[in-house]
Amino acid sequence: MITPHIISRAMLSAFVAFLIAAPWLIPAILNGFWVSVIAEIMIWSLFAASVNLLFGYVGLLSFGQALYFGFGMYGVAIGIATLGLSFWPAFGLGVFAAVAIALISGIFAVRLTWHYFAIITVVFSLIFYFLAVSVKPLTGGDDGINFTLPPVFSIGDVTGSFSDANFQYFFILATVSLCFFLMHRVIQSPLGKALVAIRDNDVRAALIGLNVYQLRLIAFVMAGFLAGVSGALFAFFGRYASALYFFYNVSCELVLWWIVGGVGTLFGPIVGTTLFIVIRELVSTHWEHHALIVGVMAILVVILAPKGLVGLWNEGLVRWCARAEATSARTDLQTEP
Repeated sequence: MITPHIISRAMLSAFVAFLIAAPWLIPAILNGFWVSVIAEIMIWSLFAASVNLLFGYVGLLSFGQALYFGFGMYGVAIGIATLGLSFWPAFGLGVFAAVAIALISGIFAVRLTWHYFAIITVVFSLIFYFLAVSVKPLTGGDDGINFTLPPVFSIGDVTGSFSDANFQYFFILATVSLCFFLMHRVIQSPLGKALVAIRDNDVRAALIGLNVYQLRLIAFVMAGFLAGVSGALFAFFGRYASALYFFYNVSCELVLWWIVGGVGTLFGPIVGTTLFIVIRELVSTHWEHHALIVGVMAILVVILAPKGLVGLWNEGLVRWCARAEATSARTDLQTEP
């Protein structure tokens, strides 16, 4: 019997196979440029997943995730360009900086909920944006920092570096896949169930003994970790960091992407990010106002599919399987002697 679970697993397997084969498959049928676009989609999908973790599973709408993305970028850029660090220490510095600032800001932010929480996350993002712009000797301000990539590893004559397009692609794929796997494990764990309970009703969650403040802070720091990893990857991907990525409009775009993809779903951020980045790449070369198309699509999805594209797909899949099962049962009854 075909079930939604079986179909979903088959589609996931096909998706994974496509990602693995993409560096060879895409150049054979399209321009090789699209391999880099897929790598960029994976990075932004991880960033969108950090926003989705907070709202989709905890009920906290953050417009300040760009702050932790920016710290991930600058940790890498400053670590390499200023401190002379190699790849892994710079990567670690970027992620550590994002997690540390997420912990500090989260201590204050998670005491609030609803629009108060959204406002304070924007405020934190703006504070550090203006700070990054003002200390231009360190951050480069709006101009940013360019740096030369160190190798990821070097063993004898074998060197792995982001200058190799295929190595860069598979490093990003492995890192993003690991982060999504860890997020999936957290969501399925007792911790994830506790976060969903807080999202649904924080008063009842507190009455059954859950520490609402502590659990929200843990989720906030985890979201900062995901944003920091994506920011560090983006710095390596672009060999660049800029204060512009601290600005809250970066977070707003991500909120739009995961709303369209599907709130509270693991693959919603991937679907939404893929849709909008592909539209950007296809349309922007012919029309500078491609954001209008994105806006119209977002409005239509919110009106026609409130649960996002992934939610719409899941509902349609359940209905189709139920209809197929009912048809099969009627056929069996008719064929019985």
